[in-house]
Amino acid sequence: HKRMSHCAYNKQWDLCQGDLRDLLEFELPALPPKPEKDRVVVFQNLAVLYLRYLQVFRKLEEFYDQIVHPQKRRTIRPILDGCIGRILEIKNEMVSLEHSEYNFFDDILADLKMTPSEVEIPIPKFFLRDNERVIREREKVLGTILAKMGPQDGETNKLEEPSMSIETAVKIIRVHERARQGRLRAKLMRNIREQEERDRLAQQLGKPALDSNLAATKIQKTWKGFAQRKKTERLRAEELIFVGMAPSPKSASLKHTPQAVSKKTCSARHLLQEANEKEYVAALSSVKNRLREVEGPDIRETMQDEIRQWFIEVRDATGKFPEYPDEETGGSAAIFKKLEPGQTEPVEEEKGKKGKKGKKGK
Repeated sequence: HKRMSHCAYNKQWDLCQGDLRDLLEFELPALPPKPEKDRVVVFQNLAVLYLRYLQVFRKLEEFYDQIVHPQKRRTIRPILDGCIGRILEIKNEMVSLEHSEYNFFDDILADLKMTPSEVEIPIPKFFLRDNERVIREREKVLGTILAKMGPQDGETNKLEEPSMSIETAVKIIRVHERARQGRLRAKLMRNIREQEERDRLAQQLGKPALDSNLAATKIQKTWKGFAQRKKTERLRAEELIFVGMAPSPKSASLKHTPQAVSKKTCSARHLLQEANEKEYVAALSSVKNRLREVEGPDIRETMQDEIRQWFIEVRDATGKFPEYPDEETGGSAAIFKKLEPGQTEPVEEEKGKKGKKGKKGK
């Protein structure tokens, strides 16, 4: 499962790279385009760029939030920041062109097969995750300040409620209570009159005779209608669950829903991110120290051999040993600039000076 998720995000990264290349080719063509004078065409071009960059931003933000490789995260972060900056630049150009902060992309959304919800810019998750410690400290300081200040008197902000005397309140309650009792008494009398009317009609018509077959038919009809309605409700509920418009009854506890599983997976990847980040930071110093201890002596010996070889080559070319480069010219680092055997001093590119040439060898 983890391997599949890593492969999916790597594929998403490949798609983002292809989209970014297409956008760069569109913005920086080989032949510069002619200036466009039609404001509508300019706005459409900017809107297309804006929406396409927004699509790339959504993919990159999701990829950056879920990828667990520290080096990849460090590579993607500048690209993500650049994408956000380019979106802001295009938005500023559209606002300057239309003189309005509200732009409409109805036709362009249909062409790009996007929904209106995809135009909304989500807050990047790393804004909160990277600044989580700062936010907590800020909330802690704010809570301390509020605790020192104590409860605030909010009477000045509240509207003054109209005062009412006890006699007036009691009078209003009595009126409403008498009205309630009157409604109940009227309802009771109406029910009594309806019952008396039913009894009078029953005495006039007599007791109705009901056949056993007719009674059984009525019972069957009522039961079959009830059973069919229950069956229809069950089938409708199963259909809604099948098309994903209703939750499954098995996942009533919200522990086995796709949303809960996805949230749990994201949390697990965040924990893995933190563990890999700590391991990467610790490995930077440990690998450097291990490289210095294991390969340091071999590298030192190789450098010494190169310095000796350079001295020997210069002596064979000039007939004498050269002077060791001083600290101002770079010291021993100047020897590794691929000097010619007859060149006794390194080329100083920063000062614009040329090195001296030695005598030719025999």
